[in-house]
Amino acid sequence: MAKTIEQENYREKVEEIVAFFPEKKGALIPALQAIQKEFGYLPRPALEVLSGSLRMPLSTIFGVATFYAQFHLQPRGKHIVRVCMGTACHVRGGQKLLATLENELGVEAGGTTEDLNFTLEEVACIGACGLAPAVMVDDETYGRLTSDKLTEVLDQYRKGKEG
Repeated sequence: MAKTIEQENYREKVEEIVAFFPEKKGALIPALQAIQKEFGYLPRPALEVLSGSLRMPLSTIFGVATFYAQFHLQPRGKHIVRVCMGTACHVRGGQKLLATLENELGVEAGGTTEDLNFTLEEVACIGACGLAPAVMVDDETYGRLTSDKLTEVLDQYRKGKEG
């Protein structure tokens, strides 16, 4: 397979990551985790380099990367916004909060803002039923939200709150 310029840009870092795993057979998932930590997602050229380094078909690597929800093949935002759609949140207005966020951020659930500041996700449950409707931004949970309160929360992160 001919090497592309993009592959060469990732080669050194990926090979450095793979070097931490002397037993190549069990290295795939930890290597994917390390690559994602390094780049924020799993860029295809990095996966192509990984394929060669581990002597593993690219299709196998993609199979694992797409099977586990922890892996992402597209760039993600600095802040991950999760809207709970569990029963309690759904009944108490979770869908309205999702619509507010989609409007405020200009992306649909599953999308990332162009400035890579926010990724919006719709999740089944965040375990905060007593606070319904609830939203998580990174690791912080916000409950009993209204659209106005939610806009205030977003503004904190827009102004540089780190969570």
